[in-house]
Formats: sequence, structure tokens, C-alpha cells
Amino acid sequence: MACRERLICAAGELVEQGRGVRFEVERFGKAIPAFVVRFEGQPRAFLNQCGHVPVELDWQEGAFFDDSRLYLICATHGALYHPASGQCVGGRCAGRGLIPVPVVERDGHVYLMEDQ
Repeated sequence: MACRERLICAAGELVEQGRGVRFEVERFGKAIPAFVVRFEGQPRAFLNQCGHVPVELDWQEGAFFDDSRLYLICATHGALYHPASGQCVGGRCAGRGLIPVPVVERDGHVYLMEDQ
């Protein structure tokens, strides 16, 4: 199956462990919220749904990191996720992690890799 790329944002919009950029992906014919942040120099993207219950993580648009800037946090339940993998590391996520979304950074931009 071939992939196509869809522009999410300029790479400069993603500051290491800073605010994220929201976007949407299509899954099963529906638009699903997603987000991308920069962690360990790489863009990391996930569906914007807590593993506990499917609510969006950010309480203010783009605010995905906890106060320590080490973990992604669900503002509703306090569940913590590792920003490199989306793995649940604490709180009310019942061991369920975030669902990763494939992205690539190239030529100063971050792109979503979509199945065609």
C-alpha cells in the first residue's frame, strides 16, 4: 500500500518538549484529532485520545507536556505517557498507551504519512 504525505506544520513550530500542533487524521471514515510534539529531537505524533477514556489530552490547545516536560499528560485524568513511545507510565490509563501516528520531518516541514 502506497503512502502519501500531508503537511502538518513547519518544523520550527515544534520546539523540544514544547507546545504541540493539533491536526486530524481520517480513521474509518471519520476525522479523529491527533497531535505532534518534538521529543529527543524528533517529531512524535499520536491520536489525541487518552488510553483511559477517549477524551483529548490537552486542556489548552497544544499543551500536552506535564509541568516537568518529561511526559505527555491527560489534563482530564492525569494519565502520563512517554513522549517517545506513547506508553502509559502512570495514572489512570489502565496500561493502555497512546496510538502513534506516522510522521516524517523533511525540508523544514513535518508531514503526516497517510495510507492511500
